[in-house]
Amino acid sequence: MLDETLLDAPEALAQADRRGLLRGAAEAGARVRTAARHAAEAGVTALQSEGRPRTVLVAGTGTAATGAADLIAALAGASAPVIRLRPTGVAPAGGAVRWALPGWAGSVDLLLIPTNDGSEPGLATLAEQAYRRGVTVVAVAPRSSPITEAVGTTHGLVVPMATAPHELYDEPQAAGPGALWALFTPLLALLDRVGLFTAPADTLEKVADRLDRTAERCGPGVATYNNPAKTLAAELSDALPLIWTEGAAAAPVGRRFAAVLAELAGRPALAAELPEALAAHAGLLAGDFAGGADPDDFFRDRVEDAQALHARVVLLRDRPADEGGLSAVPAARELALGHDTPLSELEPEEGNTLAALAELLAVTDFAACYLALASGRRL
Repeated sequence: MLDETLLDAPEALAQADRRGLLRGAAEAGARVRTAARHAAEAGVTALQSEGRPRTVLVAGTGTAATGAADLIAALAGASAPVIRLRPTGVAPAGGAVRWALPGWAGSVDLLLIPTNDGSEPGLATLAEQAYRRGVTVVAVAPRSSPITEAVGTTHGLVVPMATAPHELYDEPQAAGPGALWALFTPLLALLDRVGLFTAPADTLEKVADRLDRTAERCGPGVATYNNPAKTLAAELSDALPLIWTEGAAAAPVGRRFAAVLAELAGRPALAAELPEALAAHAGLLAGDFAGGADPDDFFRDRVEDAQALHARVVLLRDRPADEGGLSAVPAARELALGHDTPLSELEPEEGNTLAALAELLAVTDFAACYLALASGRRL
């Protein structure tokens, strides 16, 4: 059960937030600026493009690295294929997993290694394999980590991961917003230089500004009734979120939201893109998770019953709705409301694709943190 009184008690939230997740969300804009500076100091902005890579390969562990890879693929679009290399092994533990390059990978391809850990032996082995095959390697990792040394000794490019002062003695949580932006920002700067999409320094500054403005709207001191992230957390308190996305930039945000809800809040969630989501999740709206579903005796005493989960649709769009445009949103609303399923909607303010993506990420990250803390999870 969600303790909604905690949402409007900033001091209690701070006491419960032992890992500093809300601070990390609030500092996302500052993290973008620090990470952009690290990328420039590492020489990323001075790189001379020799043409687009044939393929971008991405390898890493944890929610932040997976989210960064998904975001890059969405932004690159048709400019170049982006392939996430998935590990194999017996357990997600150091030394137990391995990555392998595709057989065709060579000198015209680019390997990105974003990691907030940097100690995975399998990633160091992958970097050495890439060097032997002539693949260009760029890593974003903590300073003085094994992967930083491995990439540096094989003539790859390393960007130190941006950290906040409070993380120097406490490893940043992989699902936290700080880790995502620390890994994602240098990769944006790099892919701008190789021509996959446009993300120059002034664009990154606008992204940081949008994150700052969103943090002001979603911060712990803003009351729930005027706070989109707290409102969303309260709406999802007893819900099975069905996250439906429309737009290329919204899709990876929806998948990340589902992953962060699972990792931080311990809540199941399903993400799907419109219009496919309408068919994929229709059964959930009519089954045991439907809004009015109650298969047992209506008149029984429910005082000691566990709270049942009921589906709630969360609509994420990467741009304000264009009622005259081609959109599956009206059909999504009709399907949800036709099954008595409540609906939450999020859309960004006007702006470029990166700024819109940043706003959606910020609101959903804050919402996941609030849901986790108000549900009694001590992080």
